[in-house]
Amino acid sequence: MTTQEYIAGAPVERQELLTRLHEMIIANDPSITPVVKPMMGKDMILFEDHGYMKYGLADTKKYMSLHCLPIYMDKGLHAKYEALLPAAQFQKGCINFTDAEQMPLETVIALIVDCALINMKEVLENRKKKK
Repeated sequence: MTTQEYIAGAPVERQELLTRLHEMIIANDPSITPVVKPMMGKDMILFEDHGYMKYGLADTKKYMSLHCLPIYMDKGLHAKYEALLPAAQFQKGCINFTDAEQMPLETVIALIVDCALINMKEVLENRKKKK
């Protein structure tokens, strides 16, 4: 399945936002490659950095979700964007939302720009060495 097919399978009212988020991630993080793969039991768009998942974009029954591994690994980054996106629901490494009002695109662009500075391969391999 392509990323376009994944987005086309979402409810019509979500397709524009999912497309904009997808395009925004690609435009602001040159390290990633988008693919559709299963994660946590369902298909989603994964944005991989050197073969490691960096972001995920999912359409679920009740909401959409931006999975963001850098905010899971960096408490300061998590706190910064939780404050900047108060209408969205934050989990450890994902942001759940139902519409564009909860995810202002300017703020999401800033999040991706901050996360783009993080090399997932380097970070995860360094974590393995410490264990």
